[in-house]
Amino acid sequence: MSAAEQDGQVHVVADRDTCIGAGMCVMSADDVFDQDDDGLVTLLVEDPPDSTAVRRAVAGCPSGALRIAPG
Repeated sequence: MSAAEQDGQVHVVADRDTCIGAGMCVMSADDVFDQDDDGLVTLLVEDPPDSTAVRRAVAGCPSGALRIAPG
């Protein structure tokens, strides 16, 4: 278990080359995800608190551009 996981955080990785700009992540966790002027995902927080909203955003990404990685 990483230090971030022990602190109740997760490390989120966003692949902007894979992102299709659906915005589902922003709707699930707008305190962690945003979209740039092109509609592509941007991370507001790379190591957010582990929450249902963050995990829902990662799981619900239609392009698979988001993942939770070891810290």
